Amino acid sequence: MIRILFICHGNICRSTMAQFVFQDMVEKRGIADKFVIDSKATSTEELGNPPHPGTVRKMREMGIPMVPHRASQLNRRDYKNFDYFIGMDTWNIRNMNRILDGDPEGKVYKLLAFHSDGRDIADPWYTGNFDETYEDVLEGCNGLLRFLEEEGLLAD
Repeated sequence: MIRILFICHGNICRSTMAQFVFQDMVEKRGIADKFVIDSKATSTEELGNPPHPGTVRKMREMGIPMVPHRASQLNRRDYKNFDYFIGMDTWNIRNMNRILDGDPEGKVYKLLAFHSDGRDIADPWYTGNFDETYEDVLEGCNGLLRFLEEEGLLAD
């Protein structure tokens, strides 16, 4: 079982989008049974809130199923329960390392490090551009899946 936790600031925009996109990818490939996929926040600002309406709109537009979700916060105990902690930007990575008390096993990554130069995924809470965020999330999720395949983690 590969346990992946996507993380952003509030857990209502980028990390939920990545969770839904990646879940859809593995479902379509028939390998969803190999994964536990979830998302969380580094902050407490949106705790208990559902995904942002912009994320919901974009997922519907793209035909990507969503699971019921309420924002929750990353905590130190999560480190033993997940294999990959995937942050959306540099600030998330800093906060993840703070919350997790470091990353001794090398489980923390930035999503776009799996596809490109590791640039940050802009927060659509501020930009309002859920289309651009979706394109970046899709790139990163494709790269993450390719990485897991190349590591031999998806072989039967």
